[in-house]
Amino acid sequence: MPAYTYVAKDATGQVISGTLDAADDKTVASRLMEMGYYVTSISKGSGEKGTGMNINIKLPGKRKVGLKDLVLFCRQFSTMINAGVSLVRCLNILQEQTSNAGLKQILSNVQQEIEGGSTLSASLAKYPKVFSGLFVGLIRAGEVGGVLDTTLDRLAGFLEKDLELRRKIKGAMTYPALVMSVAVIIVFFLITFIVPKFMEMFKDMEIQMPAMTMMLMQLGDFSKKYWYALPVVGGGGFFAFKQYTNTASGRRQWDWVRLKFPVFGPLNQKVAMARFSRTLNTLLVSGVPILQAMETVAGTLGNEIISKAVTDARVSIREGESIATPLAESKLFPPMVVQMIIVGEETGALDELLAKIADFYDDEVSVAVEGLTAALEPLMIVFLGSVVGFIVIAMMMPMVSLISGLSGGADGGGG
Repeated sequence: MPAYTYVAKDATGQVISGTLDAADDKTVASRLMEMGYYVTSISKGSGEKGTGMNINIKLPGKRKVGLKDLVLFCRQFSTMINAGVSLVRCLNILQEQTSNAGLKQILSNVQQEIEGGSTLSASLAKYPKVFSGLFVGLIRAGEVGGVLDTTLDRLAGFLEKDLELRRKIKGAMTYPALVMSVAVIIVFFLITFIVPKFMEMFKDMEIQMPAMTMMLMQLGDFSKKYWYALPVVGGGGFFAFKQYTNTASGRRQWDWVRLKFPVFGPLNQKVAMARFSRTLNTLLVSGVPILQAMETVAGTLGNEIISKAVTDARVSIREGESIATPLAESKLFPPMVVQMIIVGEETGALDELLAKIADFYDDEVSVAVEGLTAALEPLMIVFLGSVVGFIVIAMMMPMVSLISGLSGGADGGGG
């Protein structure tokens, strides 16, 4: 049988390659599909393309594992562990339950590794794109403490809170983004196709163009001739921005700007405070040591500036000092948060106070998001009204001049 070289992606999206001996490339594709892989290309031997070159085969169902899938996974897993069902059998049932093809394949692999003697946390850690450091750390703590069911239930609650927080922010941004997108398309259509027709009419009538009308005419000519430049420049700018923020210095500078940006800066800070408090509370309640917990928290905040403050606090704890001092010195954590952490350290109830802080900032984020949405609507109306008003006035001014000229001529003729 000839050998075929393939390139594919596994359940986590990681690119893999290898060779298989088969009768034809369709057989290779079928085998890879049974193994849970997404095939991107198959070639015969060292480069000769098979008859099915660049085959794309998707498993049925979703492949990306989202927060909703993980919440349901944790809830069901916790219930079965609490009922005394064995770990391997739980994983087998969860494979049948889930409709997500990617998660199904991962659970199958995890089940095989556990049957081979691996721990659950070590098996899940092999899929970092699906199971975060926080997720794996909590599972490990639950295994060590013999409270895996409680830990899974707590983890499900944490993920639900995180999902709710993301939904609030996404919901607040969806409406303005949609309105602005539609507005840009309409304005582009007016300037490119409608305005030039009026301008041609004005030129034929030899009307003196006001400055506003000339500006609109030039803008219309430019957009009609170089319309393709807009998506190219926009796409190129977005790509350059992503490349820049993927670097360490670029990401740090962008995170600093996000915290200082008017209106959105305070919202980003509140989101970070809610996530910091909720994550640290969940880890401490689950029995994760404070140093390990702080390290995990620093990687989940999504902001390098605030993560640096948490990392400094971890160093302070390791040296036997207070957690609150470096947080206060960073000027990123509000005084209320710092003072409640100090009280929590003094009374030994840090986890309880962190839960209160998290609840407080969840409510603050809700209020801030509602206020932001309410403020954006009139701002968008004013902006769109100004743009449309400019276009209308610029198109009407030559017509007003024409009518005034005709009226003046009629009066003169009548005299």
